[in-house]
Amino acid sequence: MNAVIIEDELLVAKELERKISSIAPDIKVETVLPSLKTARRWFMENAEPDLLFMDIQLGDGISFSLFDDFTLKCPVIFTTAYNEYAINAFKVNGIDYLLKPIDVAELKRAIDKSRQMQDKPAPAAADLLRLMKSFASGNVKSLYKEKFIVHVRQQWIPVNTTDIACFSKEALHYLHTFSGDQYILEFTSLEEIEELLDPNRFYRANRQYIVNINAIASVKLHENQKLTLKLRAPLQAEIDISRDKAPAFKKWFNR
Repeated sequence: MNAVIIEDELLVAKELERKISSIAPDIKVETVLPSLKTARRWFMENAEPDLLFMDIQLGDGISFSLFDDFTLKCPVIFTTAYNEYAINAFKVNGIDYLLKPIDVAELKRAIDKSRQMQDKPAPAAADLLRLMKSFASGNVKSLYKEKFIVHVRQQWIPVNTTDIACFSKEALHYLHTFSGDQYILEFTSLEEIEELLDPNRFYRANRQYIVNINAIASVKLHENQKLTLKLRAPLQAEIDISRDKAPAFKKWFNR
C-alpha cells in the first residue's frame, strides 16, 4: 500500500511517517511533498497513491485546490487544527481528520478506515468546499493566511493579515499596513500572495495591486467605465481598475 504525505513542516512530516511505519508497516510512504507547487508537479508525473495524508494550510496556499486540478479517488486523511465539530462533520462524508499533534490511536483508526474505503469513491471537491464554507462562519481556524512574516533589520516581525491594507508589486513585492508601514515580502509573484488571502476581503485590482476592502476610501468612475480606487489615509494611493474588471469589482465591493 503506497502513501503520499503533503506537509510543509518537515519535522511534522517525518514524525507522521515514523508513526505510520510503526502501526502500519505495509504502508510505504513514496514521498513527502512540502508545497502545492511540488504536489501539482508530482501528481502530473505520477499515478495517485493508495492513501494520501494532506495538511490543509500550506505555505503557498490551501491544499483543497488540488481537487480542482486532479480527480483524486484515493482516501484522504487530513491533518489539521480544526475543532471536534468540524472533524465529526467531515467523518460523516467519509473523510478523516487528525488533530496535530497526531495521536497514534487516532492515526491507526484513520488508516483502518481508509483500508475499508479503497473501493469507494472519494467525496467530490465541491462537497468539501461547501463544508469548508460552512465552517468559516463558525469558531473554526481560518483557511487563509492569518499573518505574514517580514524581515526587518535582522529580525522577523509578524504582521497580521487584518492589519494589511494592500500588497503591491514594483521591482519587489511589498506589504502596506493601515498605519502606513511598508515591508518587503519574499514572494515571487502576486499570484502566490493572492492564493493565501480571503477573496471576500482582498481583491486583485490589477497587475500591481491586491487591495483590502477596508482600505478603500472611495471609488471614482470615469467616462470610459474605468475605475480608480482611493485608499484611506495615511496611504492615499490611487489604484486603477480596467473597464473589463469593473463589473466584477462592483459585484465584489457591493456584496
